[in-house]
Amino acid sequence: MGFAVMTMTDAAADRVKAIVDKSGPDAKGLRIGIKKGGCAGMEYTVDLVTEPSAKDDLIEHAGAKVWIEPSAVLYLLGTRMDFEVTKMRSGFTFINPNQTSACGCGESVELKPADLAALARERAGEASPA
Repeated sequence: MGFAVMTMTDAAADRVKAIVDKSGPDAKGLRIGIKKGGCAGMEYTVDLVTEPSAKDDLIEHAGAKVWIEPSAVLYLLGTRMDFEVTKMRSGFTFINPNQTSACGCGESVELKPADLAALARERAGEASPA
């Protein structure tokens, strides 16, 4: 197993578990994807999972399960999923190193595929002793 495509904070894990608990016995977790749309070009999708797909990547944190659609993996490498509550809204947020810009409303983003060669070099650097 390589490194996780995406990580999630404790707050995100707590929220995923709360959604799953409220969604009935068939709910297993959430699926994250990306679709074209919004003024910046792409939007994150978050859907309930009742039947996990073998093709999806699974990340787990503190008992929460999140699957990632294969088509979204390159855009989500290195992303941290969080959950925040502000005066204006509450929802999942994605701290994504592949994001090149976002629209003013924060609902859509412009993403570039991750640079796999750079990631490999970075990982190799982390593995070597200091």
